[in-house]
Amino acid sequence: MPERESASPRHDPDARLGDLFENLPAPTQQSPTVDNTPPAPGSRRAAREAASRSGGAAPTPSGSPAGADPAAPVPAPEPATASPRPAVDSAEQAESVDAERTAAQSSPASAADEGTPTRAMPIAPTAADTPVDPVPASVSAPAASDTPLSADAPAAGGRLEDLFHHEAADEEKTGAPRKKKRRTGCLVALIIVLALIGGAVGAGVWAFNTYGDRISDAMGWGEPKDWEPGIATGEVMVTINDGDTGAPVSTSLFEAGVTRTEDVFYDYLVSENVAVTFYPGIYRLQEKMTAADALAALQDPANRMENTASVSEGATIESSLPGIAESLAMPLEDLQAAIDLGPATYGVDATSLEGWLFPAVYTFDPGVTAQGVIQRMVDRTWESLDAAGVPAEDAQRVLTIASIIQREGMTADFDKVSRVIQNRLDIDMKLQMDSTAQYGYGSLHEGVVSSSAEALADPNPWNTYVNTGLPATPIASPSDAAIKAAMNPADGPWLYFVTINLATGETQFSETYEEHLQGVEKWEQWCQENPDGGCSAG
Repeated sequence: MPERESASPRHDPDARLGDLFENLPAPTQQSPTVDNTPPAPGSRRAAREAASRSGGAAPTPSGSPAGADPAAPVPAPEPATASPRPAVDSAEQAESVDAERTAAQSSPASAADEGTPTRAMPIAPTAADTPVDPVPASVSAPAASDTPLSADAPAAGGRLEDLFHHEAADEEKTGAPRKKKRRTGCLVALIIVLALIGGAVGAGVWAFNTYGDRISDAMGWGEPKDWEPGIATGEVMVTINDGDTGAPVSTSLFEAGVTRTEDVFYDYLVSENVAVTFYPGIYRLQEKMTAADALAALQDPANRMENTASVSEGATIESSLPGIAESLAMPLEDLQAAIDLGPATYGVDATSLEGWLFPAVYTFDPGVTAQGVIQRMVDRTWESLDAAGVPAEDAQRVLTIASIIQREGMTADFDKVSRVIQNRLDIDMKLQMDSTAQYGYGSLHEGVVSSSAEALADPNPWNTYVNTGLPATPIASPSDAAIKAAMNPADGPWLYFVTINLATGETQFSETYEEHLQGVEKWEQWCQENPDGGCSAG
């Protein structure tokens, strides 16, 4: 058995803690209960009591005189200025002692293997510590080299860790360090924050998709309704009809490419509270003009073209003559009489002049006659036919196809419409074009797309629902683009087409009837959602 070193007595941590707790200020609440139960066999307390009964002398505490009486009371030290250490109840002390005893018994270097205790490292007393009794011989402690010390950890062997064993006990119960709890809590908080942000973003996207136009208008984010000043260019002709007010003039300016949006001119008149009278005639304006500049141009007499007249694309003789008469200050009867002279008068081999009054703006010399007006328009048609390479003997047929194209499709789809017509003619399939049925029935200019049952069933020579092949004559005045499309149809197998959106002119072309019916359903759906879109007269 190794000899004890008197210069380095071992300390009893339990005795030291007991003295420490005795010198703490008395608690304001109920005092701790003293454990009077018999000590557990083999515990340090049992060893001390056995040594006391056998009369063995206990070593003197560190810092006490060598000849001092062990039974004499130890004077209490001055209270430390630092905060008192937290008291540990007797149950917690017993739990810590039992844990250490178990570790000592399982250690290969324990006293149970050699029959003698190992030597414990002393703890240097601090100003806040009270002298404690030496460690009994039955208690072992790790050597200094086995216990690493850190700046934030208490010295090993001093048993101060028993005062803070609550955290270790919590970790043993939960099986996870306390830091993991904090990390888990942070993760949950992060998930909640991200969920809230995601919900806010989703709500914002929904609101903008639903009310984006209104929000953009209110915040000024949308496209401007008017052109910027100073970018006007080119030259366009705008026709003002008798009785036109702000709204129809606004539409005419937009369709001619003068203003940026359809309502900007009318909105300008309202916002500026402008009282203006529009005089009928043809006016020379520019593209991309502001609403204010367009108004000034319409009020300038220099922009009103004298002795001018126009024919619109897709117009008929019946719809064009009144405007021509008004623009030229010519009696309508004179113009109608000039038409009645017949096509041969104007060098046309046909039964009617329908389709031969080319759509354009014309300027006539003063004193022009009605017959001179009609001749000028027919001559312009021949110019367009010659430019498209149409043989003279095929002029009437090409004009008839071009007139259907003009009435049935958008300019971008002219060549596809031409292909559908040609494909049907090639297999002797009825054209079934609503425009032909409406023209023969006299309802072409009613402003609706669908035909009435009466128009579809009327047995007139223009109704392609009743007759196979082309109608008897052209049904309208075709433009240069329509004439070119009639001569150059696109490549494709289509036999059907239907405009599924009248606002944009979107058209579906189909090869089979089943596909066509799907397009008809889309058109009917659009008509239901847009009852004022011009689908029917009802």
